[in-house]
Parts: sequence; structure tokens; C-alpha cells
Amino acid sequence: GTFFGTLVYGFTNKYNYKLREVTLSYPNLPEAFKGLRIVQLSDIHSGSFNNKTAVQHGVDMVKAQNADLILFTGDLVNDRSEEMENYMNVFNQVKAPMGVFSTLGNHDYGDYIQWESPEAKMANLEKLKTIHADLGWRLLMNEHVVLERSGQQIALLGIENWGAKGRFPKYGKMAEAYAGTEKYPFKILMSHDPSHWDAEVRVKYPDVDLMLAGHTHGMQFGVELPHFKWSPVQWMYKQWAGLYTEGKQQLYVNRGYGFIGYPGRVGILPEITVIKFV
Repeated sequence: GTFFGTLVYGFTNKYNYKLREVTLSYPNLPEAFKGLRIVQLSDIHSGSFNNKTAVQHGVDMVKAQNADLILFTGDLVNDRSEEMENYMNVFNQVKAPMGVFSTLGNHDYGDYIQWESPEAKMANLEKLKTIHADLGWRLLMNEHVVLERSGQQIALLGIENWGAKGRFPKYGKMAEAYAGTEKYPFKILMSHDPSHWDAEVRVKYPDVDLMLAGHTHGMQFGVELPHFKWSPVQWMYKQWAGLYTEGKQQLYVNRGYGFIGYPGRVGILPEITVIKFV
């Protein structure tokens, strides 16, 4: 009964967006990028929403941060591109002076439903890519862009979904995204699945300074206290929520803006991340 009551309580938290601020410092970060404010969003899962006003409130919170740069790390929909139709005029408000950049997550490919044909599945993905563009978001597909500020430059890499767990696809091509970035002193990688960090990024690309991921949602269930956090998802993912550091490299795992499956949040609230470089 207690467990059931907890799940019922969680229904009230699915739009209870929590702002999480993270301050990061790197010796190799160009001076011009100190003070940069980045908002990270992840796992919108628009097909699960049933309260547009509440979703708009979260976007208003994003807008209030006055971020220089906004990065979205995948899973815009649950399965179908049409899920975004009613939310285009909400998420097209997400803008930043240095741009909004995005990547794909595992759900964006439509791999988890039955399509009438392979062509229909492919058309759905192509439509989703168009939706990113229509929102004003620059979708990075195994590529990188150069960010410039006051004459100094860093590299932003974005890859398609790459998961180390067997049931998740490996569409991402890190080598393609990385090629040409060697000369830049600082690199940020957007990669949806945090298991990519240990499996490939740390092993082969030690000069990727910061990776941003999502995917786990913190299982939408757990406990978070000032110096303690727990969720059943940690039995599957070593890195599942918040900031992780190994040597000179760091990974931040966003807890997700939306929800899927269980329509609620217990303990692990939906997240808007604000990263500030100092």
C-alpha cells in the first residue's frame, strides 16, 4: 500500500521541473568562454505529455536562464514524429544567442514500434530531422561545429545514439564527429547514452573534456538527498544522474525533461540543467 501510494504521489511530480546549477572549471578552457552559461535539456518525450500549460511553464524556466547556448541530448519523441505537432509552438521558444544544438536519442529512431514498411520508418526519422530544423535547432549527426567567442574557439561534437548495452543501438560514429577537432583546446560532446562515456569516449578520446548525456531519467524513481542518491537504475548504469569525474574528463547526466512508461516522478524530478564555466 505504501509503494502504491508513492507511485500515485509521483503522478503530481511529472511536471515539477527542477533547476540544477553546475559550475565547472577547466585549465584548458579558453579565457573567452569563462562565464559561459549553457542550458542542457534531454529526453523531452513529447508523446507522453498531456498538459501543455505545464510544459510551457518548464520552457519559461529555460527562457529565464538567459543561456548563451542550449544543448538538447536526445529523445524528442517516444516513437513518432507526429507527437511534436502540438508542441512546436512551445519548444520553438527555446533559443540562445550562440544557438541551440541537438542530437538524437534511442527513441527518436522509431525502433520500438511496428511500422507498415521500412520506408515509413525512414520517413518518420526524416520528418523528425525536419522538426529539429523547424524549431531552429541545429541537429548534429556524427559531426562537430566550432563555437567562437571573442576570437577564441572550442569544438562541440554531437553523435547519433550509441549505447554500450546490447539492446540499445549503436548509430553513433564518434570518429566522424571527432575528425578535425584535434586542434581545438576544449571539446564538448553531446551523446545521449551515458554508457558511451566509459565504453568509448574515455578509452579512445581522452581530450573530450565534457560529455553531456541523458537517457536514464534516473528511472523516474529513487531518492535524492544533499549527499546521497539512489535509484534502481544504478544497477544497470554506473553513471545515471548528475556529474561524474574521471581524471581530466567529466560527464553530466541530465535526469530528463519528460517521462515515458510510468507517468510520474518519485524522488527523481524532471530537470533543467544550467552549466556555468568559470
